[in-house]
Amino acid sequence: MPKLKTHSGAKKRFNLTKSGKVKRARAYKSHILTKKDTKRTRRLRTTAYADVTNVETIKKMIPYK
Repeated sequence: MPKLKTHSGAKKRFNLTKSGKVKRARAYKSHILTKKDTKRTRRLRTTAYADVTNVETIKKMIPYK
């Protein structure tokens, strides 16, 4: 069977934990930060886990991670 290609966008956005969960960054942290309060931007810094419904798809996109 041939090697699988890794999805370039997915490899930059997701990481796998030892237990198999998919780690991701939170959205809305890239620009227009002046109108967002400090508490909100601080909360957006923290990592989150991908929803269970998306985990299977993400793992297919990053087979060797």
